[in-house]
Amino acid sequence: MTPDTPTVVIVGRPNVGKSTLFNRITRQRRSIVGDEPGITRDRISGEAEHDGRHFELIDTGGIVVSDADYIPGQILAQARVALEKASHVIFLVDGRSEITGSDRELASMLRKLGKPVTLVVNKADTGAKDQLAYDFYSLGINDIYPVSAEHGLGIQELLDHVTEGFPVTEAVEPPPGIKIAIIGRPNVGKSTLLNALTGEERSIVSPVAGTTRDAVDEVVERDGTRFVFVDTAGIRRKGKTKLMAEKLSVVMARRNIRLADIVIVVMDASEGFVALDATIAGYAHEGGRPVILVINKWDLTSDGNRKEFEQNVRDRLKFLEYAPLVFMSALNRSGINDLFDLIKRVNESAFHRVTTGELNRFVETLHFDDRKILYITQASIRPPSFIIFTDKAGDLHFSHERYLTNQLRKRFGFEGTPIHLKIRGRTAKRERKSLK
Repeated sequence: MTPDTPTVVIVGRPNVGKSTLFNRITRQRRSIVGDEPGITRDRISGEAEHDGRHFELIDTGGIVVSDADYIPGQILAQARVALEKASHVIFLVDGRSEITGSDRELASMLRKLGKPVTLVVNKADTGAKDQLAYDFYSLGINDIYPVSAEHGLGIQELLDHVTEGFPVTEAVEPPPGIKIAIIGRPNVGKSTLLNALTGEERSIVSPVAGTTRDAVDEVVERDGTRFVFVDTAGIRRKGKTKLMAEKLSVVMARRNIRLADIVIVVMDASEGFVALDATIAGYAHEGGRPVILVINKWDLTSDGNRKEFEQNVRDRLKFLEYAPLVFMSALNRSGINDLFDLIKRVNESAFHRVTTGELNRFVETLHFDDRKILYITQASIRPPSFIIFTDKAGDLHFSHERYLTNQLRKRFGFEGTPIHLKIRGRTAKRERKSLK
């Protein structure tokens, strides 16, 4: 999205269907939807289009204006940031319930903004429900549209009204960038890290574990490179995941791992390495994505020994021996510049391709007692994958495969990215020529 792209913000009290409407308009499942109130907490943005009019759509957490508790207060603060840049505001209410005090307080706040506001009465599934919309004129908002976000009723008419006056533009593809998923167990500092990387309070941060539920995206332009950071919900052990919202958060977090270019696994230095860290790191490794291990809150360990801590992590995460490990404090922003540089290097490694000529010269330096390597070719990138042609059929012994992988890293780099090997026995000349 360009700076001139109009922005539409969806607001409303908890559990009126904001995330369902957001997903309906953007035509994708970005926001978690469920019957539990308060599922969305951070502001979630997505690209939308209606009749050639492109705009940014922002889903906010359920707002209770007078609630003094920390999380509701932070949700309101996040919503205010979105409303400041809004070109149009969709105020969503529940058509199946009476107008509440929270609805009236929010309506009063929105009228004072001086921005176009449309009152949308959701869950109006039948013709009889349309009449209920007129009861909401008492909120002091003239433009009222009954819809069913779940079934798509009334959405066309709503968007005709909301986007009226928006410029008709061609879809603009964003420049290529690096998509980084930030994962970890609850309360290890993922949202604080996102805020440090973006330089703003983009995610709600609190001592309450599990504050983040949706995946929050933020784009950062730095030294000519576009970074897209995704702060995911804290992943819990299955037995500890009881709420539907938290279960969906885990599913979406794993989905974001698959869609990422790089995965940052955040661990809490003040609590030490725990078994769940290994489980979460395993998700990243299984996704075949480059991995960076971040030891956060290192400033809270007064007598910490880096070498000892790192050795403990390496011993527990032997399957991630290729992943670089960094110590930092997201709260104090120490180590942020180094992390940006590391992300760029690791991303370049994932896309690195070695020519067959270079690999043939590399083969000459290898020494195997078990079999002879005839030649190697790189089959793909992200992750770098190699086909190893040998004079014998069957897989290499684990120790030989590890030796070969280490030698490939020593010779060609591949920092932070897994390397996949596929072994093939001797082939006929005709087939070998076709592979070159």
